[in-house]
Amino acid sequence: MKKPFLLKTRTLLVGSLVAAAAIAAFVYGRSVFTEQAPAYQTAQVTRGDIEVTISSAGKITPKESVDVGAQVSGQLQELFVDIGDRVEKGDLLAQIDPTIAQTSVEANRAQLNELKASRKQQQATLELSRADAERAQMLYDADAIARADYETAQANLAIAQGRLEAIDAQIQRQTSSLQSELANLEFTKIYAPIAGTVVSLAAVEGQTLNANQTAPIILTIADLGVMTVETDVSEADVLRIEEGQAAYFTTLGESARRWETSVRQVLPTPEVLNDVVLYKALLDVDNPQGRLKPQMTAQVFFITGSARDAVLVPVTALQPAPRRAGAGEQAVAGNGDRSARGGFMQAEASEPAAGPGNDRRAAFQAAREAHPDAEAATVLVMNAAGEPEPHPVLIGLKTRTMAEVLYGLEPGQTVVTGDVAIPRPNGDTRGGARFMRR
Repeated sequence: MKKPFLLKTRTLLVGSLVAAAAIAAFVYGRSVFTEQAPAYQTAQVTRGDIEVTISSAGKITPKESVDVGAQVSGQLQELFVDIGDRVEKGDLLAQIDPTIAQTSVEANRAQLNELKASRKQQQATLELSRADAERAQMLYDADAIARADYETAQANLAIAQGRLEAIDAQIQRQTSSLQSELANLEFTKIYAPIAGTVVSLAAVEGQTLNANQTAPIILTIADLGVMTVETDVSEADVLRIEEGQAAYFTTLGESARRWETSVRQVLPTPEVLNDVVLYKALLDVDNPQGRLKPQMTAQVFFITGSARDAVLVPVTALQPAPRRAGAGEQAVAGNGDRSARGGFMQAEASEPAAGPGNDRRAAFQAAREAHPDAEAATVLVMNAAGEPEPHPVLIGLKTRTMAEVLYGLEPGQTVVTGDVAIPRPNGDTRGGARFMRR
């Protein structure tokens, strides 16, 4: 009874092993002899806008700002404004104690009046001396007086005339002193030199101001209607920035808002920070609503090139222009990868194939002549059979992610953007797929 049972069990075990071996052989054979379908990373050729910019960071400051100081010493008697107040040109801002200045004005005016009274006396003396001189002249002509008396009368007239002129000079000097003191008295009133907003106060009421050495600052007025963005540009980029160039900036508080402006000036004198040479560029922008505040941080973008409604392709789709393969040498891509399928990357980016492609060659050459600064490249375009075909293209503007296609592609085409997998033939015992990277 046991022998038939053991024989049956052995037969089933052998059959199971044979079936497992057959399945393993089938799977192995299929994996070895069946060609794997290549997979590609692709993207669509689109139409849109492209913009090439140079970026830098800067600070926002008022274009026009004035520090208002005191020209005379004294106690700050009263302040008529506060931070944030809007003022017009000529508005009274502050009052310095005018007592000392007023006293000086009165003293100079009194001295001036005294000199004017002296002039009247001297004028009368002059008239008397002139009459004496004229009388002496008549008597001398009649030989009625001695020559000495005649000369004395003439000298007294000259002396009186000189004294009057001296008093006139003193009056002129005293008048100038009085005008100076009147100006100092007027300087005790601080007026707004420009229209704007009070952005800071450096003094308070009751503070004593000493203007003998330096002019003390009382407050600062800034015109916030027009702001200036001061940004630092590296020496590597400054040659691509010029006056009048279009630019825009954003702020941290409103990163979605784009403030359009242009370059007003690039200062010629650089700043060297940690051996880095930076040039300051100035950009003005209107600020009618006061959204921009002093010392805000701005991210500035200088527009070096832009195109509207252009044909766009991802930068990752651009293949480097391949070199021709020599005798006995495989085709080598621009990055050094070799391909067993030479036709895949040996298409010349700058010279389309001959034969039926002569018209394409002529069109490509015409496009190159029309765009002499364009960059020639190759793009792999998926054909109707799902296979990538190399197409020569001319590239214009290029950012980090997108490139403008001037010739060679149309919107809607599918291009290869990732690694290109090229499977080996079925009979290749080395197996596996080769990958050709850009």
